[in-house]
Amino acid sequence: MSDSRTPRVDDLDRLVSELHERTPSSPSQTAAGDTPELGEWLQRVRELDGSDLLLVAGLPPLARVRGQVVRLRGETMTGQAIEDAVLPMVASRLRDRYRNGEAIDLAFTLHGLGRFRMNLHRERGRAATAIRALPTRIPRVTDLHFSHDIALLAELPRGLVLVCGPTGSGKTTTLAALIAEINARHARHIVTVEDPIEYEHAHVRSVIEQIEIGIDAPDFPTALRSAVRQAPDVIVVGEMRDPETMRIALSAAETGHLVLATVHATDVAAAVSRIADGFPSERQNAVRQETAMALAAVLTQSLVPTRQGTLVPVAELLLVSYGARQHIRKNALQHLNQEITITRRNGSFTLEESLARLVSTGLIERSDALLRAAHPEELESILRTGV
Repeated sequence: MSDSRTPRVDDLDRLVSELHERTPSSPSQTAAGDTPELGEWLQRVRELDGSDLLLVAGLPPLARVRGQVVRLRGETMTGQAIEDAVLPMVASRLRDRYRNGEAIDLAFTLHGLGRFRMNLHRERGRAATAIRALPTRIPRVTDLHFSHDIALLAELPRGLVLVCGPTGSGKTTTLAALIAEINARHARHIVTVEDPIEYEHAHVRSVIEQIEIGIDAPDFPTALRSAVRQAPDVIVVGEMRDPETMRIALSAAETGHLVLATVHATDVAAAVSRIADGFPSERQNAVRQETAMALAAVLTQSLVPTRQGTLVPVAELLLVSYGARQHIRKNALQHLNQEITITRRNGSFTLEESLARLVSTGLIERSDALLRAAHPEELESILRTGV
């Protein structure tokens, strides 16, 4: 049964229609280059406080608003019309890759509208794209509404910090917020390696260099090897995708740098396992020893809908201590969850503790929290006794 507080698709469609009737189109203010339609659609997404624009052949432009997909008024799109709208925003090197059958990722800025991230791909042989509207300003950690304080990660002097979660869980935004936190608090040299650059950071107290793969460097390993030689205090890796990237990141963390990186993993044990599993079997034990020495913290997160229809992160944080290092060395990763509880006074917290706080503040329903808990009985216990 749907919650009366959750907006229905009909209500959202009506809001779209009203905005079209009230708001005159002004392509010159919303679009860049030869893509006035794209600018108009993205302006509608911003007005609706939506998160994404979806262009799929056979449908009109679609917006994702508070987790629901609604149609923007307009004609049904063809694959050619989608390409005509978005390809002017694509650099020639990426356009060639797309023409050769690859899906491509990029970020771009439209004057007056802000910055966007785009994935251009094909489905059933036709062009399709998903465009994420990025926040108009870089959020601070407090803006993200985590249940617990994660800003302490910006105070770590060295080591590898992993920000983990599935696709679409807000990892990149959390990473950007942590960079902004360091930038506001400390005078450091920060080098980021990204594909593509999504958030453009200004120099506040820190000096920030942002390296984009495909423009400033050919790949992550090349960019990271160069970054280590640039006298950085902090290195940010947009995604640890391959063994060579992981090896350089581990080495940099071991030699005194603070390294922030994202990994596709759903819990702490899976994140640690993913690093070693990326190497040949004969190297995995040595990599576990290196990981045990280098790892400083693992944050895993996902986004959950609130009772008000917004999205908030539910998370788990392990601040790595002696006990966790021993478990990693021995490949006894099933014991890492108990290390979260042991190091709670240092700032660690479990998924169940995060869910319990969201329930206690009225943001999510108890039943929804129990469905998302890895250990429902532990969540029940916390809810009975208090967080």
